[in-house]
Amino acid sequence: MKPNTEPLVNRPGFWRVVAPLAIGITLIVMWQIVCTWLQVPSYLVPTPAVIARTLLADWGMLLDSLLVTLKITFLAFALAVILGVAIAFVFVQSRFIEVSLFPYAIILQVTPIVAIAPLIIIWVKDTTAALTVCATIMALFPIISNTTLGLRSVNPGLLNLFRLNKASRWQTLKRLRIPSALPYFFAGLRISSGLALIGAVVAEFVAGTGGTGSGLAYQILQAGFQLNIPRLFAALLLITLSGILLFWLMSALSRVMLASWHESEMT
Repeated sequence: MKPNTEPLVNRPGFWRVVAPLAIGITLIVMWQIVCTWLQVPSYLVPTPAVIARTLLADWGMLLDSLLVTLKITFLAFALAVILGVAIAFVFVQSRFIEVSLFPYAIILQVTPIVAIAPLIIIWVKDTTAALTVCATIMALFPIISNTTLGLRSVNPGLLNLFRLNKASRWQTLKRLRIPSALPYFFAGLRISSGLALIGAVVAEFVAGTGGTGSGLAYQILQAGFQLNIPRLFAALLLITLSGILLFWLMSALSRVMLASWHESEMT
């Protein structure tokens, strides 16, 4: 195999990584310099160095809470994908079914989760199950919307060709609609994964669960009550990094599945 002699700066994806990283490092350095120069107290705005020390000092506690939050996130995300795809497949079978039921999916999207989370927590006795339901509701709509749009967005000429060849509904779905829907589906995954994390954190805020099974939202609440602002920022940092990692994983999955045949991911 011929070695790649192309300069590093001209390779695909180089600036996609380096440019955001450089901006992020610059902002962190400016944050550190401004807070140090103005002598801003840590209980108002801690410096990145103080946040890093707090993160290392409280790593065990914060890691346990992070795992609890991620557990809720992944459970909710998996449920949202399964339910969202199943509902989209039902919608695509009939326009009448879609126009009859799609407004209720929109209602789930526009209803603030903080308004219905207390009811769900009261109705569902198990705390983990209640938090998962709240996060699932938050993450469900992008999967339904994007997958339904993708299943509908097929080439009319190809659809007529399938009909002329008397393809069954299942054959049309498997060989035409599903491949056409994959770019939309993966776009929905990128949105839904972040919303699942947000839903898990918001549900934890509403539930106010504490003790050994508490998530990062509880640590943020406790840090705020105790004016331990560096720990609050450290918990926020972990949530932010988790969201970035989820988005990156979904983007990588999209590239793996689409790079060989779809123009949206071809270099």
